[in-house]
Formats: sequence, structure tokens, C-alpha cells
Amino acid sequence: MSIKLAAIGLGQLCMHELKSYEEMEGVKVVAGADIARTGRERFESRFEAPTYEDYREMLEEHAVELDAVNIVTPHTLHYEQAMACLERDLHVFIEKPLVTAVDDARDLVETAKRRNRVLVVGYQRHYHPVYRKIKELVDSGRLGEIHAVNCYMGQHWIRLFSDAWRGNPALSGGGQLYDSGSHLLDTLLWTTGTKPISVAATIDHQGHDVDVNSALALQLERDGQPVTASLVITADGVQTPDTYEGLIIWGTGGRLTYSRDRLTLTERDGEKVEIPLEDDSSFETLVDRKLTDFVQAVRGERSPTVPGSFGLTVVALTEAAYEAYETRSVVDVREYLAQ
Repeated sequence: MSIKLAAIGLGQLCMHELKSYEEMEGVKVVAGADIARTGRERFESRFEAPTYEDYREMLEEHAVELDAVNIVTPHTLHYEQAMACLERDLHVFIEKPLVTAVDDARDLVETAKRRNRVLVVGYQRHYHPVYRKIKELVDSGRLGEIHAVNCYMGQHWIRLFSDAWRGNPALSGGGQLYDSGSHLLDTLLWTTGTKPISVAATIDHQGHDVDVNSALALQLERDGQPVTASLVITADGVQTPDTYEGLIIWGTGGRLTYSRDRLTLTERDGEKVEIPLEDDSSFETLVDRKLTDFVQAVRGERSPTVPGSFGLTVVALTEAAYEAYETRSVVDVREYLAQ
């Protein structure tokens, strides 16, 4: 099946993704949309295809020939753009977060299901060999029953990009918690196979318009059993452009620790086992894997690895965390998911 694809948002990340699509057999990039002239010119030069300042004009001109759309735009624009595509029966790949409101997330997921369209969120850690190994070890039962988790992430972008769209809550929907924090929340839930029950939060902005540091206390559930978790994330880290992150999982059979590409299993008796890891986890490789997965799902060759429902859960947890911070209370995430 040949796939004709358009792109909304033609920035640096999108161009990386379009390069991946370009190298796939049977995928053709036919149009693009971006409010920035430089992005449109770069796209036109690379693909010899038309561009539009307004994505709605692009859809009006090309929807009848399109199969799918790739969306890489500021967070608060996702809902309107993705819904416009789904309503034209187009499959949608959208970078995280899915959206910035739980009702919008639910609307997209339900619309995609009703129209039998593929809706995928770009959580690339699902394709990362380290995190896939972590999930494999958890699901294998080697750690016994999971009962506690701690995870963290640090980046260095708030002082570099506070004047860009990420520093504008009208476009970002929030700060680091909605930015890379979305990846971390998804990773926590996915690797441990848990569902969010409740959240308490401490957040600070460090004088900026968006949140910089967040610390969450979480009650999760796995197979009907409680799992206690904590999460810390900062946008004022010291690693640039690298992301510094780690994860510790405690189970009745041992402890699993991941930090800086080193994965260690500590048995109940204290014996440590270094888990060998694949080396193929470059940014380009992960982009190829997640977009190949999307294309295969569009062709009906497989179910998507990261469907929109993953994004819905993360949005619900994020919104509950912001409420918990604002009200200084413990918030039931299930109420967000049940709305």
C-alpha cells in the first residue's frame, strides 16, 4: 500500500522525521504547512512539494489524495490540527503530548476509534532497547511483585529557550512537566504496567512563566496491587543537549536500577547482575522505529505500539498533577479518566 503523507509543522524535528519517511518504500511526502516562511522554503527545496502557511488550506487542497499527516507543532495547537485531520479520515502521528486538556484527548481518541483511523503519539522510549528490556524484566516476574518506583529527568532548556514557544504557556500548555515530563510519565506507567490512581505535587517556576521543577508523589496500581512512586523533573539541568534520566524499580524479588545507559539488577540477597544492553539507541534509530511502526499501522500490518490512549492517560495524570499543586491536595486521577 502506497502512503501519501503531509506534514504540519516544518521545524527541525519534523525535518528529521520527514527524512525517515522519505527513506521508506511506498511513502511519499506531498505537502507541508507551517506559519514560518523559513520552514516552508526548506521543505519546498527538499521535497519539491507545495507548502501552506495555514494547515487548513493545505487540507482543503490535498486531503482527498492524502492517507496520513505528521504533526510537530506547539502543544496547545495539537487538538485543533489533529481533529481537522481525523475529520477528513486521515491517520495521524502526533508528537507528545497528545494535547493539553483531558477532554480534548478523549475526543481525539474516540474520534479516531469511531472513524477507524490510526492515532499515534511519539513516545519513542517504547522503541528504546533499554526501556524495552526494563519492561521485559518487570513483566517476566524476575523482580517479583513491584511495589515502589522512583524516576527522574534533567534537561537544560529553560535558560536557553524561555523566550521561545516552550516558555509561553499559551502555546506549551505548561512547562517541563508537559514537555519532556510527558515522556517520563509515559515511561513510568508503560515499563511498570501500572495505572495512575492519585497524585500530589510540588511545582516551582523559578521566575519563569512555565513550570521548571516538578516533584510528584504517585499512587499507582499494578494487577490490583498498590505501587508507590515518586518523580522529579527539571528544565534547569546541566546536560545539554543530552537528557539525564534514571529509573529505580523495587520489587519483592529485587531492585532494578537504570542510569546513563547502565542497567543493574540487584537480587534480594544483594548480588548484582549487570544487564547487557543493545547499542542501537541513537536519536535517528528511534525516529525510524516509531515512524515505521506508524506506517505499518496505517497499512494494517500491525496494531500501533503507542496509540492515542497512552497519550490520554498521560494528559489526565498531568492535569491532575497541576490541580494537586494548585489546590495543595491529593487528586484522584481516576476522576479525570472517567470524565
